Amino acid sequence: MADLHNLSLQQKNYMAKRINGIQQLGVGVNDVYEAFKWYRENFGMDIKMFDTAALAELMLKHTDGEPRERHAILALNLEGGGGFEIWQHTGKTPQAASFQLKLGDLGINIGKIKTSDIEAAYKEYSSRGLEILSPLSENPAGTRHFFLKDIYNNIWELVEDDFLLIKQKSVNGGVLGVVIGVNDIDESLKVYRDILGYDQIVYDQTAVFADWKGLPGGDEKYRRILLSHSATYKGSFSRLFGHSTLELVQAMDRKPRDIYEGRIWGDPGFIHLCYDISGMDELREEVKEKGFPFTVDSAKAMDSFDMGEAAGNFAYIQAPEGTLIEFVETHKIPLLKKIGWYLNLQKRGEKPLPKWMFKLFSVMRVK
Repeated sequence: MADLHNLSLQQKNYMAKRINGIQQLGVGVNDVYEAFKWYRENFGMDIKMFDTAALAELMLKHTDGEPRERHAILALNLEGGGGFEIWQHTGKTPQAASFQLKLGDLGINIGKIKTSDIEAAYKEYSSRGLEILSPLSENPAGTRHFFLKDIYNNIWELVEDDFLLIKQKSVNGGVLGVVIGVNDIDESLKVYRDILGYDQIVYDQTAVFADWKGLPGGDEKYRRILLSHSATYKGSFSRLFGHSTLELVQAMDRKPRDIYEGRIWGDPGFIHLCYDISGMDELREEVKEKGFPFTVDSAKAMDSFDMGEAAGNFAYIQAPEGTLIEFVETHKIPLLKKIGWYLNLQKRGEKPLPKWMFKLFSVMRVK
């Protein structure tokens, strides 16, 4: 009976933790302002939530045990979806991968971006002369998509998605999800399904996939599983973030390499996937119980981590293949910085911010 009672208490604690959506995808770059300009002009990531230079002193487990000087910008697109945390090492020279990254290599391979008009997006990016890697095609679920490469050799997948918060001039919204290379899909599901809540399988196939033709390693055989979530995201920012998907990829005919082999967190590439959450204390206990304890925990160092113009707590776990997953519990955000109007989110509970309030973010737009 005692064991059943303890289990019941654990389940209640787990229920108190809530995933509110993908807040941002971390993108390591060589020049933070050059990158922000490129992503602003090409992907419409023009709402600058913060722009701050500081010492990353809590990430020691992922930075060779040394605090690292860095500069980061969090950029959003008001059409909806997660943002980009554009991140540059400033205390050392950013180090690019020394080998050609391929699909299935361990870590975040591709960033998925929402677009409500895939044909317009394909036409627009083709006319701009961007490096399109594939024709407009369908994934195994019949969803239309295409792939392109940015100036830092990161691959992005534009995915047709009808989610739209506030129509913008851009032909796309923000982050829908990512493609992650793993050693063993079933092992990695312990994080992506059991902790992050991606409990719905859209497809699970093993083949050489026609829609990946043109991608590095795209002519090889993979197991490929696309995950979605049955839970409806709640919380203050849920209207902005919308739903999300994750795609796990396992190379069947070769041994994959770690995309950060010989490098550290923050070097160029996709550095982490970040979730907005509520219930950091409950999450700490859950991930420890499930075998993936926090590798970084800002709450143990301070009550609220100052992120320039915003504040909150953050923590990281590491998935079986090495991917870093960040969790942020936001305490305050700027609404109208010029008059010192900040929004305290700790008292809102599950209530989403109204749409008109997101429209106020437009004052943080960089043209």
